[in-house]
Order: sequence, then structure tokens, then C-alpha cells
Amino acid sequence: MNFASDNTAGVHPRVLAAIAAASDGVAPSYGVDPWSARMTEALGAWFEREVAVFPVATGGAANALALAQIAPPWSAVFCHRESHIQVDECGAPEFYTGGAKLAPLGRPGCKLTPDEIVAGLAEHPRGVVHRVQPGAVSITNATECGLVYDPADVAGIADVTRDAGLKLHMDGARFANALATLGCTPADLTWRAGVDVLSLGFTKTGALAAEAVVFFDKTLAADFAYRRKRGGHLFSKSRFFAAQFAAMIEGDLWRDLAGAANAAATALGEGAAAAGFAPAFPVQANEVFLDLPVSVAASLRDAGAQFFPWTPETGESCLYRFVCSFATTREEVEAFTNRLKLSARRS
Repeated sequence: MNFASDNTAGVHPRVLAAIAAASDGVAPSYGVDPWSARMTEALGAWFEREVAVFPVATGGAANALALAQIAPPWSAVFCHRESHIQVDECGAPEFYTGGAKLAPLGRPGCKLTPDEIVAGLAEHPRGVVHRVQPGAVSITNATECGLVYDPADVAGIADVTRDAGLKLHMDGARFANALATLGCTPADLTWRAGVDVLSLGFTKTGALAAEAVVFFDKTLAADFAYRRKRGGHLFSKSRFFAAQFAAMIEGDLWRDLAGAANAAATALGEGAAAAGFAPAFPVQANEVFLDLPVSVAASLRDAGAQFFPWTPETGESCLYRFVCSFATTREEVEAFTNRLKLSARRS
């Protein structure tokens, strides 16, 4: 009953096979190999346009380097107050941008609205030399609380950013989960809706280490190769990272894996609701948030369940996060929900 994170799951066999196949023989270094070309071609077809793709080691690096490309050091990057770049990246966005200030906004659910961004812009007027200037907006899809932005949501935010002369960044660590829920195309959820740069991650979906910065306008990627190199994220054996992207996209493996994770989360949420604990947010991707008595959480842990406290365990109850992966089984979900019902009766 491991619901701690989708990072705890292993690597899908088809991805491992692709890595092994890339190891057969020799290949040029630093991204000029056939696998990197295949990755770029596959992503171009996936997004229905030519894209500039730059693999990096981690999602945090993708976010920080992408923001550094679109936000000058004296600017503000508007994001949700519970976003990964605000809470979980140890100041990397500020470091790589050279000092750009994150401007947190938003209410519970980790999903920004156009009105919230307009209000944030009003607090950072242009031309006042004493204040940081509006630079970019960053949204996460699916959000850190498991909600999704549909194409209309993204387009509404993009309208605001475009009118303000800002660039729009999307953190897509769980982009596959959002797509699997919505059933739309990658193009509809990104550049067609107004996204300028995407941090695309397949690691949480079932890869080993597949993160990249994707630019939909190649002119925006000018000199990014040097920024990535200077940041220490140009791999000599790039083919092993590129092979994972191709494996995920070709044959729609990403859809199968993200769909399985989402389905497991839906079942977990329904089981929790049947036990008397309705999810705190709608279950739209592969994360479930439950407000549980701390005593019930302790009983679940005693039974072997693993999960993460989203708020401090300082009172009688706490908001807990449960994450499903492609490897989460029906038996795990059933065992958890049965134990939850038992613990609820005993509490």
C-alpha cells in the first residue's frame, strides 16, 4: 500500500528495453545521436509542430532553466503559493534566473485563475524602479493537488499573460496524467492554448529519468543550449535520455501508464468516500487528498500504508496526500480502502 509518491515506482519494462537498445554499439555524444533526433521528431509529431527540445536531469532543473530563459533577474514570476517551484525547489528558480522573485498567488487546489493573475499584476506595476517587474507566469498541469487545467483554462490565463507582455510556462511533471484525464491533444493543452515553454516530465509516468524543456517557438530557445550547458545539464550520453522519450510517445505508452495511475486514484478516492472520507479535491489525475484523523492515519501506517502529510500533523486531523503510479494494483487500493473503513469504525 505504497501511496507515498509516483516516484517510488520502478521503470516500465518497455522504457528499460529502449535504454538497453540504445546501449548497443557506439554513438556520438552530447545530443547529436540518432536517438536524440528520433526524440525530437517524435515530440514534434506529438505536439503537431516543430519544437526545440532540451533534456535535463530533473524536473526542478527543467523548471528553473526554463524560467531563467523567459524571466529576467529583476522580474516577478507569478505562480501558485503551493506550486513546486515555490515550495519544493530549494530556491533553484531564483538561483538560475539570477534573482527573479517568485510571486505566489492562489487559493487551495493549486490552480490559478486569470483574475488572480490580474490582481497579482496590479501589485507589481510596470515602470516603478523600486519594484520587480512582471516577467512570467508559471502553472502546473496536473497541479500539485491533482487538479487539471483544460485547454480553456490555459487559454484564459494565456490571454492575461499575452496582454501583459509576459511568457507562460507550464510545469508538466504530470502532464501525461492531465492529458489522460482530458482526452485532448498535447497541442491543444499547450501551444494552441498559449503556452510558450513546457517542462515535460515522464519520470513520474514510468521512465527512469525523462525530463526536458520544450520550446514551441524556436526563437525563444535562442542561446538556451548555452544556458543548459552552463547549468550542468548537457549529458554526454544523451541517447539514454532521448530513448526514454521516444519509448513513452511511440505507441502511446504514456497514455496507458498515466491512465492506469489515474484509474487507481479514482478507485482510491471512491473507496475513501465510501468509508466516510470524501476527497478534499476532485480526483482528476493520480493524486488523492484526504482529511483524516491523525489516529486513523497512524492505524493505516501500522498496517503498512505509506503516504505523505500535506499539512502539519499538529492537531487532531491532517490533510494527507495519496499518489498512485502505473504500478499501483487494484489489490493495493482495495487493501487500503478496507483498512480505512476498519480504522474509521475503531476511531
